[in-house]
Amino acid sequence: MFETFSYLPPLSDDQIARQVDYIVNNGWTPCLEFAGPEEAYVQSNTTGRMGAVSSNYFDNRYWTLWKLPMFGCTDPVQVLREIDNATKAFPNAYIRMCAFDASRQVQVASMLVHRPASAKDWRPVNQRQV
Repeated sequence: MFETFSYLPPLSDDQIARQVDYIVNNGWTPCLEFAGPEEAYVQSNTTGRMGAVSSNYFDNRYWTLWKLPMFGCTDPVQVLREIDNATKAFPNAYIRMCAFDASRQVQVASMLVHRPASAKDWRPVNQRQV
């Protein structure tokens, strides 16, 4: 669903900036995606499949893209500014940052950078159940 770091408490701006540094230092392109709570989780009515085979198939892999990927981005402040803009535009949406590797033409990282205030899906470790 939210992929890397989603089990952790919300990331601070400094932690997100360090992840952006890692992304751009590897030559990858950061971008932001968002989805409302009703689309953020995989459900039968929000998932499209190409046949009955689901091995190695990622349901609900793509959310709505926030603007274009940040080609040429070298400064984490640019990404933090766009996260802030996306949060202001869609305060009730989940926002995740992704990274794309142009040479391999694949997504190489994805992490949740904003949960809506109404979200009840994250719990401290001492309040979690299996």
